[in-house]
Amino acid sequence: MTERGAGALWRDRHTLRIGPSQVRWDGQTLVIDIEEHGAVLPLNVRGQVRVTPMVYGQRRFRLDPGGRHVWEPLAPCSRVEANFTDPAIRWSGTGYLDANHGAESLEDGFADWQWSRAHLKDGSTAVMYEGQLADGSDFGMALRITPDGQAEVMEMPAPVVLPKTAWRLDRLTRADPGYTARLRATWEDTPFYSRTALATRLWGEDVVAVHESLNMKRFATGAVQWMLPWRMPRKV
Repeated sequence: MTERGAGALWRDRHTLRIGPSQVRWDGQTLVIDIEEHGAVLPLNVRGQVRVTPMVYGQRRFRLDPGGRHVWEPLAPCSRVEANFTDPAIRWSGTGYLDANHGAESLEDGFADWQWSRAHLKDGSTAVMYEGQLADGSDFGMALRITPDGQAEVMEMPAPVVLPKTAWRLDRLTRADPGYTARLRATWEDTPFYSRTALATRLWGEDVVAVHESLNMKRFATGAVQWMLPWRMPRKV
């Protein structure tokens, strides 16, 4: 990912282009063409990711009472294909696509959040989303999104505290009572964000979940803002 100025942006109904990279919808598949440079080492990152929805979400959700922040599970279950030339990587599997949008920046609206999703045997997707707003109030929901895209509100499973990350970021997830979720892998570990693979149990079913922790208070600190360009190049 590269931060760029307004002159690098172009869009129409089906395409969003930022610099040499773009996201386009061809009617069935979201095609993501990537041509970037890595950081800290400026190595080429070139390839394509194709996201083909198998389930379309039918609802969007307000995350705060005033509706300033909205979350939408666009394609809770998708077929994903990744094909990169730099580096040479190919992968395919089951994925997920959602969107957050709102009337203010995330750091103005949230203190933190914990999110996870897991695909169930019947084709449904389990999604847990909870956290604290910037004013100190809590939000949270547990959803079972069925193969027809309907979101069924479920009772929130029991909380499970996960080990802190290497940056000492708190991680919390949910699992059936009496079950302790365990870490399978930590894919992303930064001062304010982590992404993790978990083995857990939800509503009587053993699942592999993708989990993220986000701390916007940390994100807004001067030290983290100073470090960001080292991980995300900026071209104005």
